[in-house]
Amino acid sequence: MAVRFAVPVLPAESVHRPRLVGRLAEGVRGPLVLVTGPAGAGKTLLAADWFRTVCGTGRAAWLTLEQSDNEPGRFWTYVLEAMRYHGVPLPADIQAPYDPRGADPALLGRLAAHLHSQDQPVVLVLDEFDRIALPQIAAELHELIRHAGAGLRLVLVSRTDPLLPLYRYRLTGELTCVRAADLAFSAEETIELFTTHGLAVTEESIRALTTRLDGWAAGLRLAALAAQEAPDPEASVRDFETGQGAVADFLTNEVLAAQPAETQDLLLRTCVLDQIHPDLADALTGRRDGARILDDLDRANAFLTPLGHSWYRQHPLFAEILRIRLHVRQPDLERVVHVRAARWLGEHGQLMAALTHAAQGEDWEFAAVLLVRSLAVWRLLVGRDAERLAHLFAAMPPETPGPAPALARAVLELARHDPDRAVAHLRAAEATLGRDSGTGDGNRDRTGDAALRLTAACLRALAARQTGSVEMAEAAVAQAAQLRAQLPPELVEAHPELSAHLMDDLGAVLLKDGRFAEAGRALATAVETPDAPDTAQPRHDSLCGLGLIELLDGRLTRAQEHARAAMAEARRSALPPGAGTGAGQLVLAEVAIDRGELAAADAELRSADAAVGDNSDAVVTQELSVAHSLLLLADGKPKAALDALQAPEPAVQAAAPWLADRVAATAAAAHLAAGHPDAALDALRDADRLAPEPAVASARARLALGEPEKALHDLVELDARDTDGSVVDVQAMLTRAQAVDALGDPATARRLVRAALDAAHAERLWLPFRLAAPWLCRVLNGDPGLTRPHPWLPPDLRPAPAPDLPLGAGTDELPAVIPPLSEREREVLARAAELMSTEEIATDLFLSVNTVKTHLKSINRKLAASRRGEAVRRARRLNLL
Repeated sequence: MAVRFAVPVLPAESVHRPRLVGRLAEGVRGPLVLVTGPAGAGKTLLAADWFRTVCGTGRAAWLTLEQSDNEPGRFWTYVLEAMRYHGVPLPADIQAPYDPRGADPALLGRLAAHLHSQDQPVVLVLDEFDRIALPQIAAELHELIRHAGAGLRLVLVSRTDPLLPLYRYRLTGELTCVRAADLAFSAEETIELFTTHGLAVTEESIRALTTRLDGWAAGLRLAALAAQEAPDPEASVRDFETGQGAVADFLTNEVLAAQPAETQDLLLRTCVLDQIHPDLADALTGRRDGARILDDLDRANAFLTPLGHSWYRQHPLFAEILRIRLHVRQPDLERVVHVRAARWLGEHGQLMAALTHAAQGEDWEFAAVLLVRSLAVWRLLVGRDAERLAHLFAAMPPETPGPAPALARAVLELARHDPDRAVAHLRAAEATLGRDSGTGDGNRDRTGDAALRLTAACLRALAARQTGSVEMAEAAVAQAAQLRAQLPPELVEAHPELSAHLMDDLGAVLLKDGRFAEAGRALATAVETPDAPDTAQPRHDSLCGLGLIELLDGRLTRAQEHARAAMAEARRSALPPGAGTGAGQLVLAEVAIDRGELAAADAELRSADAAVGDNSDAVVTQELSVAHSLLLLADGKPKAALDALQAPEPAVQAAAPWLADRVAATAAAAHLAAGHPDAALDALRDADRLAPEPAVASARARLALGEPEKALHDLVELDARDTDGSVVDVQAMLTRAQAVDALGDPATARRLVRAALDAAHAERLWLPFRLAAPWLCRVLNGDPGLTRPHPWLPPDLRPAPAPDLPLGAGTDELPAVIPPLSEREREVLARAAELMSTEEIATDLFLSVNTVKTHLKSINRKLAASRRGEAVRRARRLNLL
């Protein structure tokens, strides 16, 4: 990677161009400098010549871009690494993006803020910027320039204008341009160029050549090199032709043909490489003269650029011409050099480059073996290179033999969320390994076999997660533990992501199965794996899972902590939204709902909706619909709550029955709030009535139907629970309190309400009291002391002191004689004073809505009131309330 940040070395025969160097030095006083021109115009050498005046100050960085950098995440990763390489200080919270497809705007905001705070500007040179064609990257650069202010000076070296809004910079005088016309050599500079090459050519010929080539630096240099080799330099310069075809012909017929046979062979074989090392060149040629030839080419300035650290790069135009020649004339050799390059790069730890060359050489079995034995299979699924690798291996022919290609095919199927086909490929791979192990070949690579089997076990755990098979997941984790012991410890330690993914997958399957305690232990193990880029995704997922478990167990504070830690991990590692960040926001939303913070819950749910992707975990998507329904229910909108609730998919119902029960209980609560207890019981028809949430929902429906004995019977199984701090536990207490109150035991009811308040106090569980509000208001009004220790209760559930008005006060005229109110009318009037609706009064008193309306009409008649509010006011003045 360091060669990407190395400033190109100036050839000994290069011409110093003070007029242009001075313009660059003056230009970096402003925010943007643009150096553009055609290939070979001398852009990079000019920028490198000027850069040496600021290099080594810790205030300037150089990055040479490549075609693969045309992805926002990858682009910003190299920008940040270039700054660090050149000594530009960056704070710890500015880390490389996790996803190559995008960079978190917050990361760029932090970078801009850091640069803006610096006393002196940082100069960033981006060479070969024409390779960046994505408008998003240009837009992000523009925003960085704007927000970094005087803290950043950007120099773009490119063949074409970038997609930045250059007109804005021109209008404000903040743009310095060095164009092709500026880069064109003057006759005097061409004379100096030829002089440095030791050529004695007439000034007239040089001026004519400069005019014919329009000052094109590469063409002039080509002409100088040709003149050096020609018997008559003057004639060579005079007859040098212009035009792209002529230059190509010259490069192949004159420059290439003028080299010794072994040099030609090396140039042709190494043209497929982005960067050339002497040892790599030897691997491609099969000889040991790479270092000498590359050094000779470098000293001769023969279209080879030294990058530092013994690495070189061919001139792009020259390399392109050679690649065309190789492809057309020697296609078999083209495949051979790709295969050899892949093997050398693989042996030297350059995995991505090795895989790319193996694919270009159609050496698919080697590519798959290298991927698997490097324990890098997860890079096909998550991380910066996932999309690129998936695209690469998608071209692998289905008939490619061997266990490693079968494992690669399994990964691709898992990426498509097709676990059945993935398992079929895993079985094929394991069968091949089984047959090979029985051959008795003592020379087999046992480490490689262990790596293959370990990869298969890890992929089987992921398949188990997608299918919901606990048995498969547990077997895979146990097998992986045995196989890790057969691998070199340093190899296992270099890949902590394997353990992280294994335990995350196991925890997810156990969570779906409702085995929360075991799931929590597995997820906690995943969270404790070493902090590394490749462990960010499973650590984030596991933190979200832990948050959901704590939420369901009623430990809201701990759930909130886990969710916030998950979101912090996502931001720090720049995980893409589709990677599951919405799960953490979902947990935060449900915590807010349980605590009555409805506005905050709505905001978190909107963020979760935007973040959860189509391939998100089924538990998350299903729980998201439950959260939306609970929010609407808490906001007094039962019909909308029912509409928001999605019926569980059959696969979810089979694999996660607890979640299906949770959906049914939420639907029942919505029906009950709408005044339809029969529909509530019907919603629980397929639920497990012994499970806590359906049991409480059933008991509340029985109460609404006037069946308190059956309600208490529904709650019997909950007596064995050893917890009392979750939402469902508090709901059970309140439901039991309402039942015993209906059976004529108000003292026990008040005791149970007090116990529910105490249980809910630590986590401020607001929701159960809101759902019990109609009946609960009357109990709390009858005993104001119950609510005093609990200020977190909503105001409408805390009794307000009744106004002390003397009889006759106010403007309402009271009837001379007040007919007595019946006991039922007093009960209806008391609930009307609590601002309960007609439907809520009917539900609370187990009456029909029409019966409640009849009582309200009778109350208005007896109190000579025309409206309900007027009746309540008169009843208070008469001390009837």
